[in-house]
Amino acid sequence: MSDGVSIAYETFGEPGDPPVLLVMGFGAQLIAWHDDFCSMLAGRGRYVIRYDNRDCGLSSRFDDHPVDVGRLIATVSRGDIPAARAMLPYSLQDMADDGLGLLAALGIEQAHVVGSSLGGMIAQVMAISHPDRVLTLTSMMSSTGEPAYGRSTPAAQQALFDPRPSDREGYIATSERELTWSSRRYANLGAIRKLAAQSYDRAYYPAGAGRQLGAMLLAGSRADALRALNVPTLVIHGLDDTLIDPSGGRRTAELVPGAELLLIADMGHDRPRELWDDLCDAIEAHTQLP
Repeated sequence: MSDGVSIAYETFGEPGDPPVLLVMGFGAQLIAWHDDFCSMLAGRGRYVIRYDNRDCGLSSRFDDHPVDVGRLIATVSRGDIPAARAMLPYSLQDMADDGLGLLAALGIEQAHVVGSSLGGMIAQVMAISHPDRVLTLTSMMSSTGEPAYGRSTPAAQQALFDPRPSDREGYIATSERELTWSSRRYANLGAIRKLAAQSYDRAYYPAGAGRQLGAMLLAGSRADALRALNVPTLVIHGLDDTLIDPSGGRRTAELVPGAELLLIADMGHDRPRELWDDLCDAIEAHTQLP
């Protein structure tokens, strides 16, 4: 891992199968890649690796670098990028290097990389900075860092950033706000509450979210780098996504040479069980080496 960071991870399947690294999004732990989804993908002949990003779950935390999110956003908004960068202990590149470092620690030189939301941005940076390490890229419900694309609706943005109670019962209760960006057809409040409970019990740590947010905000546009990317790329986006508008996925596929775009009806900013077969089919086909 980069800078001595410790990364928590889990694997599914046989180590001899083609490795697929799953990169999770903003503030979400590795368990947000559901056990059954990972097992389904592993059952298709893939060695699945999921992990906690730094400052989340059981991976390294940066408690000695507290971030005032309001002050950070205000600083970014007024265009003082150097001052904003000085508030943060790491960048999106550092987060990408963590995933690549995990692969190296596992003795894996190259892998298929699948990233969701912020994880899609991290996966893009992996492919841009180390294309020799990324066999294929799958960017799911993500965007390019260009402010004109992939915007959140006001309701979704508020639901994401409004503080949540620190007690277990309150935290679980307010997880229902995720319905704001969930797949309308397949919305499952029970599943949302169950993941919230599991996440709270495993590693409740809201302080890391501000630093992850800063790394995302300061990453800037990847448009030029994506135009030059020479990694087979699949872009997946749900047409019901209100947290990252489908324009983010369309723009990603437009920029990357030869990218395939898969827009999924009835999918929001989530991965409902009803669509796992479709998602695994797409990932399996994309990660099938000639």
